[in-house]
Amino acid sequence: MPTLDTYRKQAKLLMRWHRERDYSIGGRVRMLDRFKALTDREILAMKFPLTLAQEIVAVEAGHRSWAELKAVAVDAAKTPAASAEPPVFKSVVPILLVRNVEASAAFFRDKLGFMAEFLHGLPPFYGAVSRNGIWIHLRLVYEPYFAAAAAKEGSLILASIEVSNVQGLFEEFKGRGVEFAQPLTKQAWGGTDFHVRDPDGNVISFVAFRS
Repeated sequence: MPTLDTYRKQAKLLMRWHRERDYSIGGRVRMLDRFKALTDREILAMKFPLTLAQEIVAVEAGHRSWAELKAVAVDAAKTPAASAEPPVFKSVVPILLVRNVEASAAFFRDKLGFMAEFLHGLPPFYGAVSRNGIWIHLRLVYEPYFAAAAAKEGSLILASIEVSNVQGLFEEFKGRGVEFAQPLTKQAWGGTDFHVRDPDGNVISFVAFRS
């Protein structure tokens, strides 16, 4: 179970998103019955104190109140002391900014052969897809500015995935009717790759390196 400090950080993050006028906060506020009828704009216009953020975090964690969550979290196991062994990075997960999490997850499932791992919220404001142990997270934004920047740059890649048989994957995607931002290409730097652009303009590279 997460520590109380983790929950506190989640509450402060919600406050920051509300302050930055992040529309994804709307779905989380509407989890509370008294706010179900409010629109995203109304939610962004209302006051958003720490107590409200804590209540939302508590409800998301399956508790009726922050006090109830706090009572349980205090007894959570403490983080073990750091050992002498140096830390090793184990994985990295790209987070794509999309305008519709559900539609984006469907694109990855139907066109790229990924599996939808989870969709959080009604409607979803966060989700994840995976294939062969590779995960991509999807986060709702109403203005996908990273994708817009990628379109202007023309070659700005937001995620790169190494594969064992890039030719085979390219043929698989062709069979699924995928539109390519760049066809299969042997690069001067030693790899062979192709690019796919998702419905929000995010460009993903699939690459194989020479052995």
